[in-house]
Order: sequence, then structure tokens, then C-alpha cells
Amino acid sequence: MSSIKIETAVKEKNRMGECPIWEERENALVYVDINSQKVCRWNSVTNEVYSVSVDARVGSVALRKCGGYVIALGTRFAFLNWETESVTNIVELEQDKPNNRFNDGKVDPKGRFFAGTMAEETEPGVRARRQDGCKVLYQLEKEEQMPDGMCIDTEGKLWVACIDGGRVIRLDPETGKRIQTVMLPASRITSCCFGGKDYSEMYVTSAYDGLDQAALAKEPRAGEIFKITGLGVKGIPQYSYIA
Repeated sequence: MSSIKIETAVKEKNRMGECPIWEERENALVYVDINSQKVCRWNSVTNEVYSVSVDARVGSVALRKCGGYVIALGTRFAFLNWETESVTNIVELEQDKPNNRFNDGKVDPKGRFFAGTMAEETEPGVRARRQDGCKVLYQLEKEEQMPDGMCIDTEGKLWVACIDGGRVIRLDPETGKRIQTVMLPASRITSCCFGGKDYSEMYVTSAYDGLDQAALAKEPRAGEIFKITGLGVKGIPQYSYIA
């Protein structure tokens, strides 16, 4: 296995960075800052970050085949036109649940965008833990804390960001065994994706919301986006929303 290297890709800090996706046509990493209500795009060539503000917490973003993005914000699905910074609502759901909002979302191989809802945090960055009716693939160790965003590599293995665990772990979904752990310089690790020219780089989002002043002093890189190289595996390109 190659020597693993961890560096900061995006120094601009996120309150709650989430849902990173690699956009080949722009050589860019697209992601959201949920609590800042922004969709962001980091250009890997110029090292510049651009963002579009929206009117609600935005839980996830995905590519569209025709260009632009589909987003899940508040309790709505919507299209985001990056050039005009305009948001076009598609549908609003769960209007009978005023404390709910969309969280993470992904596009499947058929081009469908799936996103789940959750109750609003009781405090910024604090989530209730609940696992009802789920099949257990892997039981996290105490120090791994709680699973968050995930991605899959070309070998069919699952990479899981461990929020409050300061790491990403690689799991074998066939055996339910942990294969690898990569520690990161921030505790609130929220999600991960593969990207770069040949999808051999992993990008990992983090958050600083939920940390008090003492914790922030110990974690000066909290909220940054990290790039991991030397993992010895590659990811697959992002699926795009078909509409």
C-alpha cells in the first residue's frame, strides 16, 4: 500500500460541511455547508471557493446530467442554476412535520436522487441517535462514535465518515469487517468522496459546529476539507440526476 498523506484541500472553514461530490467537467469539489445555508464549489486548479447562498439549511447536492445541480434544502427538492445563482423549487414534502429537514442525499445508478429527512438538531451540530428497523452491517466501536456520510470504492468496499470519531473507516460489506482506519486532524468528520483526475484522491468534509471554545482551541483545523492520497484504491465517478 502507498504511503498515506493527509493535507488540507479547502482552508475555508465550514460550520457543517457535508455531501462532497467531485465534478469532472469543472475539476471541482462541490459540497454544502448545512448550517451556513450554502452550496459551495472549490476549483482544484485555481484553489478558489465559490458559494451560492440559499434560504434554508441545505442537506445535500448532486450533479444534473444537463448541468447545474439538484439540492435538498429545508423540506424541498430544488434545482440550482450555478451561473444565475437561482433556485427553482420542484416539490415540498413533510409540511406536516415543521421540525424536519432534508439531510444527506445521493443519486443512484439509474439517475434518481434520494434524500432522507431528519429532525432539526436540538443544538447546532448535535443529533439524536436512533437506529430503528435497520439491518446492522457493522457495529461501530466506542471510539468510532457515530457513522455519517459514506462512499464506495472500485473494489466495492464502503468508506464511512465517523462524526465525533475523527476518522474514516473502510468496511467490507460482505463480511462486516473493518479493513482500514484513517485518522484525521478534526473530530467532527462528516462525509467523504473520491475525486481528482483518476479518482484516487479522497476528499473529507468536517464541521466546527458542536465544538465549544476549549475543543476548538485543540482543533484548529475543524471545519476544513481534507484530501487523502496514497490509499491504494480508487473511487467511481458520481452518478448524475437524469432530469
